[in-house]
Amino acid sequence: MRLPRDISGRELVKLLARLGYAELRRESSHIRVETQLGGRHPMTVPDKNPLRPGMLRKILRDVEAHHKLKHDELLGLLFG
Repeated sequence: MRLPRDISGRELVKLLARLGYAELRRESSHIRVETQLGGRHPMTVPDKNPLRPGMLRKILRDVEAHHKLKHDELLGLLFG
């Protein structure tokens, strides 16, 4: 599965809620999210539309590492 090219930061935050991430606060052009599943994992998501592919890839890599998921598994959970 390929990464979507037209996803915004706000849309990604909504999708990350499926994995237990909750929005903590918004600071100008960034959204701070955190999950307690599998241990505390805070992240910052840019509030851009659309997110740059490299930034989306980096965020997803961090999520994969924290939840011990393979790339295709994560994409299936979020975008499938």
